[in-house]
Amino acid sequence: MVRSDISAMSRRASERSIFTRRILILGGAQALVFGGLSARLYDLQVIEHPHYRRCARDNALAQRLLAPERGLITDRNGALLAGNRQRWRALFLMTETPDGPAVIARVARLITLSHDDESRIAAMFAGAPQYVPVVLKHELDWRELARLEVHAASLPGMMIDRGFARLYPLGADAAHTVGYVVRPNREDVEANPVLALPGMRVGRSGVEQARDGVLRGRPGVTESEVNALGSVVRVLDRAPERQGQTVRLTLDVGLQRAAAAALRARAGAIVLMDARDGAVLAMASAPSFDPTWFDNGVPDAVWSRWMGDKLHPLTDRSVQGLYAPGSSFKPTVALAALGCGAITARTRFFCPGHMKIGDRMFYCWLRSGHGWMDAASALQQSCDVFYYHVAMRTGIDRMATMGVRLGLTGAPPLDFPDIAQGFLPTHDWARRRHITWTAGDTAVEGIGQSYTVFTPLNLATMISRIATGRLIVPHLVRAIGGKPIARPAIALIGLDDPHLATVRRGLNAVVNTTLGTSWDARLVLGGIRMAGKTGTAQVIDEDAAMEAENYDDARLPWKDRPNALFVGYAPVEAPRYAAAVVIEHGTLLGPVKAARALFKAAFRQEQAVG
Repeated sequence: MVRSDISAMSRRASERSIFTRRILILGGAQALVFGGLSARLYDLQVIEHPHYRRCARDNALAQRLLAPERGLITDRNGALLAGNRQRWRALFLMTETPDGPAVIARVARLITLSHDDESRIAAMFAGAPQYVPVVLKHELDWRELARLEVHAASLPGMMIDRGFARLYPLGADAAHTVGYVVRPNREDVEANPVLALPGMRVGRSGVEQARDGVLRGRPGVTESEVNALGSVVRVLDRAPERQGQTVRLTLDVGLQRAAAAALRARAGAIVLMDARDGAVLAMASAPSFDPTWFDNGVPDAVWSRWMGDKLHPLTDRSVQGLYAPGSSFKPTVALAALGCGAITARTRFFCPGHMKIGDRMFYCWLRSGHGWMDAASALQQSCDVFYYHVAMRTGIDRMATMGVRLGLTGAPPLDFPDIAQGFLPTHDWARRRHITWTAGDTAVEGIGQSYTVFTPLNLATMISRIATGRLIVPHLVRAIGGKPIARPAIALIGLDDPHLATVRRGLNAVVNTTLGTSWDARLVLGGIRMAGKTGTAQVIDEDAAMEAENYDDARLPWKDRPNALFVGYAPVEAPRYAAAVVIEHGTLLGPVKAARALFKAAFRQEQAVG
């Protein structure tokens, strides 16, 4: 019995020892676990608290870049030429939902998306960065705006945003000069990622392109608190965007409209300059186009119509059109001849209506002949035979040199995109192209035909320099951001006054004497007179039979008729305005009447202001 009790006691003691060890092991394990948890909690809550606080804050905040409003373009008096109209648009951010197409489908049931919208959205989904919002619709009406607001909770990633549409008050009347903006392409965005922002535009023509850098502005940024659906709860901070700078031009709205009206939709161009300082007051090209189409993308039908138009409405004829000047080039030839001593003001040649050079007969426009002509009377009546003689005495190289001095060739005078450069041939140019230059070639160049071509802006520069005797340089921008553009002092042209006087006397006689080619379109406005030179330039090669027949231009198809030109200035005594007009396949007096209308508008505007 005793032995049995001892054995039981020993067993219980052993069991208590085992239990105690287990309790100690379990307690130790629990202590380790809770110690580890406590340490980790301490690490999370104390050591790494700043990091997780930042993460939590970032999860609750959203930052978004804001596209700046584009700068304004105004005329010389502050009248708007290009501005912005506020609009509301629907955007979609792809990073806010895993099922973008489903959200877009729901949006499409609430608002009207055109075929162009759907194509653009598909293209942006395929190629745009995920972090850049996609524009679903550029302009929402109030009903669409309300529907999207009501269903916002079921449209994750969709947001309504304020944007701007580019506005052009003068429309087609100033489209080529002011230019237009387009959505940035892939190359634009690669060069400047900020351009990926919805609403950003880049200038693609005219002043919009030439001054794109200052017109774009600087983007802003907003920091907002958002809820679990990504909707903005409140805006916490905002660094405002900075609107682009205002570009003030030298154009005058009233004169620009008058220039466009003077063309009357005929293919051609007009440039009106302040003859005293070179400020471009009007620069119109026809046919024209509506520049607002480009802001959101030109519809296919409109683009096809433009591309199919044989008159090329997108071409800015005032600075890109290269035209043979015809007889409007004769004042340059006269100054070159007088300057080199090839003729004097009293030199005379007889015009029988034709002149044989080598084995070819060259004709004057007046087949019966003008009789004896000097430099001034040959300008007055536009005698071709006189200028055949003068050109051959002077030589093509001297005429080309005078062309540079008068601004007809050389570096383009304006900081403007895609501006064309006038051209005058030289003997060196002909040799390099293996052209055998003849006396007949020089004679034809003397009346502004063959290889010689200029833009209307070149011609306006030429007549400004002749009118004033100063090296007038055309310019179009008056101020940027309120700061006037500094211009160098205008130097004298360096031509002898008697030579200029001879040519000016001829230009005055062109318009203001009964024998002048522009007498029937002279300016009659309270004693104010204009001077100038007409020109007609063939656009087809005339064969000997046509020349001998003295064919009637009016019998030709419209596209084969000569271009009509006029360069002029007013008033005659103290020139303030200079103009160049080209009307494609027009009548002789068509451009003269256009210039007259523009001069009248300028002087009447002066009277109204003064």
